Amino acid sequence: MKYILSILTIWISIGLRAQADWPRTIVGDDGGLLYVYQPQPDSFSENLLRFKATFSYLAKGKGEPRYGSFEALTMVDIDKDQRKAGVLLANVLLLSVSGPPDPALTEYLKETLECGIPGAALDIPLDDLVCALRLTGREKPNLKNDAPRIILASKPSILVFIDGTPKLRRHPVWGVDVVMNSPNLILGSFDGWYYLYGGRHWYLGPELSGPYNYTGYIAPDVQRVQQDLVKMLALQSGHVDTLREGAGIVENIIVATSPAELIQTRGTPVYEAIPGTQLQFVSNSNNDIFRDSIQHRYYVLLSGRWYTGTSLEGPWTYTPSGELPAGFGKIPEGSPKDNVLASIAGTEAAREALTDALLPQTAIISRNSVPPVVTYDGSPKFIDIPETGLQYASNTVTVALKDKVRYYCLEKGVWFFASGPAGPWTVCTERPAGVELIPADCPVYFCKYVYIYGTSPDYIYTGYTSGYLNAYADGQTMVYGTGWNYPSWIGNFYYPRPWTWGFDMAYNPWFGWCLGPNLDPGWFNSYLDNGGGKAGWWGAGYYQPPYIWHHFSGHGLYEQDLRRVENISYGNSLYHLRPDHVTRQAAVSLYTDTIGDVFTHKADGWMRREDGQWKAVDDAGQKARLDLIERQRQRSVMRQRNFLRQKGE
Repeated sequence: MKYILSILTIWISIGLRAQADWPRTIVGDDGGLLYVYQPQPDSFSENLLRFKATFSYLAKGKGEPRYGSFEALTMVDIDKDQRKAGVLLANVLLLSVSGPPDPALTEYLKETLECGIPGAALDIPLDDLVCALRLTGREKPNLKNDAPRIILASKPSILVFIDGTPKLRRHPVWGVDVVMNSPNLILGSFDGWYYLYGGRHWYLGPELSGPYNYTGYIAPDVQRVQQDLVKMLALQSGHVDTLREGAGIVENIIVATSPAELIQTRGTPVYEAIPGTQLQFVSNSNNDIFRDSIQHRYYVLLSGRWYTGTSLEGPWTYTPSGELPAGFGKIPEGSPKDNVLASIAGTEAAREALTDALLPQTAIISRNSVPPVVTYDGSPKFIDIPETGLQYASNTVTVALKDKVRYYCLEKGVWFFASGPAGPWTVCTERPAGVELIPADCPVYFCKYVYIYGTSPDYIYTGYTSGYLNAYADGQTMVYGTGWNYPSWIGNFYYPRPWTWGFDMAYNPWFGWCLGPNLDPGWFNSYLDNGGGKAGWWGAGYYQPPYIWHHFSGHGLYEQDLRRVENISYGNSLYHLRPDHVTRQAAVSLYTDTIGDVFTHKADGWMRREDGQWKAVDDAGQKARLDLIERQRQRSVMRQRNFLRQKGE
């Protein structure tokens, strides 16, 4: 990989020009035109993509093209926000070229490809990789899948969290007491009452634990807070939540001080059958609640994990996704509950979700990066991480590690090192040696999913997989959170650790893990004074999962004709927040096989290029293999279209 990385800076200076659609054109020295068709992914490891591609060559003054194919190895620059993988074409290594039966011409075409590919800007839709590759997790993390406290409600409700025993602290600007260890905004007034703010309304309670009820009156010392909230809301983006617009008062506020999840229905549960299965789902709920009509058992999906019980009141027991009744795997794509397919072992949706999660979000970072500022609540306090040789700092919002006499920190997806706990910090060219051994029960476990793929004199090539954003491979499916209840730091400041429960996390095939429809971000305490808004409830600092503002029912996520458009508060790439992130610029379908033959699909079936002509493919096995490639491509196109429509494009 080093010889590929050694010319990374050449790629930086090329200034790739974007070409629309396929094929991409390369002009040969003889004036001929060489057309490169869309890459076909073969394998992916350590951010190296192996792929095949077809090309055609039209010599100057000739009317009939000649066809061939090549196989190559390259690094990719993946942008999950835009759902594309840019081939770092200055780093493409041609492994083989199959061309016309003219050795001299084949050699010329090989040289033309090697020289011309860097300017061809071969961006691969990320969903091509998702649909074609079969990636699996490299480890079986020690996840904790015990059920949290599961609360059932049949009227509009919301879950308010306090992270353990409430800790009140005087706000330096507002002059009122604030519950510092909560993602919600809870105030203590001089009048002896407690005020909870959420969804642009105030709620009043006699105790921190409630009960809370809507109030139109707020004490004078809380009015200063109200004025600042109005100003802050005016600066927010113009999302409109039509579900809550107008009558947005919540009837039932539940305060929890330990891990919990809320499932709720709009009145008495209404069950609707799923054709072709023995399953029914609760149609008057935003949660994923099912009933097995044969076994008379109930199933609920929470943070990617399945729990079963004999009634909706529980008790609930964890059930691995591979042990669900067979009917779950038969839920049709395009049906109202197909969103759960990504959490059912053996489905295409689950395989795609796993592959998507294991494809990294990548970036090219300048080695002259502005160093981070790591602050501690008092003197640095480092705690041993068993069997790693590392210690982690418990009293800072930043991931800070100690390895004997060297210190490391992680900020916005980039590793730094220093000789002291407060810096000065320098960009790392290698990760801490023991980071790969950090266990799942450690609060900074998520940091092991940020990688350094290589370096050049001026840049590092880095990336992170979904674990950095608190989502993990658990066998054949993805789950949200490790399930471990980590101790947060509560001193002069509150530094939360990644949570698994309480945020109604739901998987979306294009946006990843999203805050669910039962949770309104308008209830979040975005004014937490823990160091620049770096709250770590969701893993990486500065990160907040996307939120699906509009929830529609009646049809599913995986469908050919997507009828819904959702307004998404979206952004999963922390590299977009970095000023040292180097950005890049970024038909007819032809395919190739393992021996380099060229194929296309026409109205009368599959055709092979032979002796300058297209001839029908008669071999049934070959047709089946080509059909699989075509289905993968069609599914990728569907996923790309659905992604753009969900963005409103």
